[in-house]
Amino acid sequence: MKTPKGLVRWALLLVAGAASMVTAGCGVAPGPSIVRDGNAQVGKKLIVSYGCGACHTVPGIYTARGLVGPPLSFYSRRTMIAGELPNVPDNLVRWLMNPPAIEPETAMPDLGLSEEQARDIAAYLYTLH
Repeated sequence: MKTPKGLVRWALLLVAGAASMVTAGCGVAPGPSIVRDGNAQVGKKLIVSYGCGACHTVPGIYTARGLVGPPLSFYSRRTMIAGELPNVPDNLVRWLMNPPAIEPETAMPDLGLSEEQARDIAAYLYTLH
């Protein structure tokens, strides 16, 4: 029996949401200390220098008031990245390094971030509670 893609995606979202509720209840959530070698202060500067605020509203960055992409408020509480991946540090780093490789139809461009830069930006995003 063939399962519709939408149903599979919905089930994965449900499972990811339930898992995040369980981990949140245990006091375990993504955070800057989980992003291996990530520096949140450097990440904040990279968000400014790469112009992420042209598309996103980013708390803590006054100039980041874009309305094209989703606002990044409370990023650490999200369960999914772009509706495609569970929101865990390694997935966020992969996403930041090359979004179209994960979701070909995304409007988010490949900015050519190095892994170190992506880790720094991820560390900053996980400070957004």
